[in-house]
Amino acid sequence: MCEVVMLGTGNAMCTRCYNTCFFLRTPGGGMMVDAGGGNGIFNQLQRAGVAITEVHHLFVTHCHTDHIMGVVWMIRKISPMIHKGAFRGTLTIYCHDEAEHALRTMCALMMPRKIYSELDHGIVLRVVRDGERMAVDDMQVTFFDIGSTKTKQFGFSAILPDGRRLTCLGDEPYKPVSEQYVRGCDWLLCEAFCLYADREQHRAYEKHHSTVLDAARAAQELQVENLLLYHTVDAGLATRAQRFAAEARTVFAGHVVVPDDLQRVTL
Repeated sequence: MCEVVMLGTGNAMCTRCYNTCFFLRTPGGGMMVDAGGGNGIFNQLQRAGVAITEVHHLFVTHCHTDHIMGVVWMIRKISPMIHKGAFRGTLTIYCHDEAEHALRTMCALMMPRKIYSELDHGIVLRVVRDGERMAVDDMQVTFFDIGSTKTKQFGFSAILPDGRRLTCLGDEPYKPVSEQYVRGCDWLLCEAFCLYADREQHRAYEKHHSTVLDAARAAQELQVENLLLYHTVDAGLATRAQRFAAEARTVFAGHVVVPDDLQRVTL
């Protein structure tokens, strides 16, 4: 069975839910995607039932604080575990060149040399290029540039062990440059900042984000089967799933999931 374990669903400034990140679990392993903005990632992993020792692959979409700072904490945690023999194997962190530079710089400035020295040994920073494909445990993953105009950002498309295709667009709206990875996919993981009626209140377009309606329309046009929406505001969390799904279904005929933090979504 494959599943997405949502470690966080909120945007950068949320305080009532954790920043967007998740663990894509497969029968043969899995891959963590981003880590939020702080050491709260440890609490989220624990509460979600994902052991630190289960994370051997971690993909960083881009350098914004709410995505990359938690990765620094993961390195800070796992490096001494490797030294003590409590973490077996290697942690491979996949990222584009700008994110790799940012991680090396932050680790060098913020960590004791003994911990930082584990980079390129037990912790490998693997720079990926646009369109590069590789095996990640029992998945075939293609990393791609989403065409962001804010900061360089990559998404990924994964062929799951059963042959289905899952595509993650990071935290920006769909752009035509990503069509080959999105069109006809079985699962699309896409940001949806807020409802269409709330777009001005939350300055969605100003922040280069989409509304639920925008994301759902793109998914329908591109013949997506299942749509998972995240990276939202934290207003009205108690009814967010119902409200967002209702708006998406006005234009999208497929299955809609609007998860809460720590929710497991079976693929």
